[in-house]
Amino acid sequence: MTNKDIVQHALSELITTGSTKGLEPLLSEDFVHHRPDATSSTKTEWLAAVEAALVPLAGMQVEIRHLLADGDHVVLHTRRRLPDGPEIAVVDIWRVDGELISEAWEIIEPVAAAHANLTWWDPAGR
Repeated sequence: MTNKDIVQHALSELITTGSTKGLEPLLSEDFVHHRPDATSSTKTEWLAAVEAALVPLAGMQVEIRHLLADGDHVVLHTRRRLPDGPEIAVVDIWRVDGELISEAWEIIEPVAAAHANLTWWDPAGR
């Protein structure tokens, strides 16, 4: 199985079953999830957070825009929308080691806020 296949299988397990049970064995025991605010969580902590979000996120539509692999890294760009909620763009970067996902990074941006973030560097644009 390629690294892209492993990540795609993990996402499919989560979305189609609505449970982390199929995802859990695809993560290494020392799995680390990194957030943009420099916090991170362990496998147990991250799975608990994902499990807690499954009910509020039920019915979420996920459209895979890009799935790219380079060595042991896989990049997944998706657009996600709740039935009556805002659309978000998500970029996940996964590192696969020995056919298990060992690290993940995640960036989430509301699509409606994207334009405002295009000039983050310009003091006049803030």
